[in-house]
Amino acid sequence: MSRSGTPDFDRRQLIRGLSTLAGGTLLWGCADDTPPGRYGKLDRERLAKQRQDERANTGRGPFGPQVYQGYRGLAELPWFDLDASGALVCTDDSVPHAIDVHCHLGISVLFAPEIDLQAGTARVRHLLDCDAENPGCRLDLDLYANGNFTDDQLAALRLSTLAQGLWGSRFAETQTIPGLLAEMEAMHVERAFILPIKTGMPFGDDLTERWMRAIRVAGAEERLLAGQSVHPREDARLEELRAHAANGARMVKLHPTVQSFYPDDLSMMPLYEEAQRLGLVVFFHGGRAGIEPESRHRFALPRHYQAVLAEFPRLQVVLGHAGARDVDAMLDLALGYDNAWLGIHGQSVTRLDDIIDRTGGERLLFGSDWPFYHIGMSLAKVLLCTESRHRRFARGRILRDNALALFPELTQGYTLAGRFENLLGTEAEKFVSG
Repeated sequence: MSRSGTPDFDRRQLIRGLSTLAGGTLLWGCADDTPPGRYGKLDRERLAKQRQDERANTGRGPFGPQVYQGYRGLAELPWFDLDASGALVCTDDSVPHAIDVHCHLGISVLFAPEIDLQAGTARVRHLLDCDAENPGCRLDLDLYANGNFTDDQLAALRLSTLAQGLWGSRFAETQTIPGLLAEMEAMHVERAFILPIKTGMPFGDDLTERWMRAIRVAGAEERLLAGQSVHPREDARLEELRAHAANGARMVKLHPTVQSFYPDDLSMMPLYEEAQRLGLVVFFHGGRAGIEPESRHRFALPRHYQAVLAEFPRLQVVLGHAGARDVDAMLDLALGYDNAWLGIHGQSVTRLDDIIDRTGGERLLFGSDWPFYHIGMSLAKVLLCTESRHRRFARGRILRDNALALFPELTQGYTLAGRFENLLGTEAEKFVSG
């Protein structure tokens, strides 16, 4: 329900919501209840080795050291410059205008005051706030993206996450539609998919509805494409899925580590079946990011996604972050299924180079995870990896063409909602008011 109504919830649901904000350590992430075969010692060792090897090998790949002073420091690269205000801009007109399939807006749920998503701010505070000072923080493009957080920045991130649900985040209140559109314009991004996450909290958990309305109020439907999220354990999940689809939400975001579910759990199959029937695209957070509590790692291992790909061959599935720190296993999985797409956000330039080699650039999707990071961070990696003559073919594929293949209606002269006009009616009116 909207936070404008009277809260009506049970205590267990409230504890689950607070647990999510606190990082999953209070109730839902106990390692003792992990079913056999879901997560074990070898899985922990692989993650530890990935992190150790990445740190040891940064700067030793095909592009050498790629360290900059903040997002502004990316102006050292030939495709970027700083504008009169000192903000990063892409100045190379040959760079294709991209479609970013992985963006969010500022989050406020539970008790946090609602954010004015129409308000402009002097500066967007990304969750990795690398330009807070000048010179900016150390930004290494040859690390997985969150490897750039210092201990202090991670502590600030955890505090901001709590604030998003309790008293309001100073970061989140700057992560508005004008801020995103301005950054898109500066980075040659034509369109962006806005992906909410439904956390299962007892109230204030209506990001899908609020973000849809905010985009409509801003008149930004042509630039910002509203996605949706449903919670795996909610009884009304299928009804919500249909209603949001009827209002034009073409992609549904599911987040195993936040929502505490295994992608291949039998209880999830009706949701995938309905998404397949509706022609929706499922966007999963994929793999272990490494900064979430270990109690949540078990849900996102690549092997847990295989049944979805195998059992629903007509369902197009985006595996976000290309598996994050489990990229090797996720890449192997994706290569075996024609309905698997890899969102490439977060991967280092060395790993992205390998992914392009193995896929030929096919079914790779550009994404930035804004406002976690500046869009320029992801764009710079793609441009570096596609600069050589034998790689130029992949630049357009990754930045734009693959997204158009996945969402062919973007090339046609009608809105996303038009695809679902047969579903418009009482369900849509119930869940998404004007």
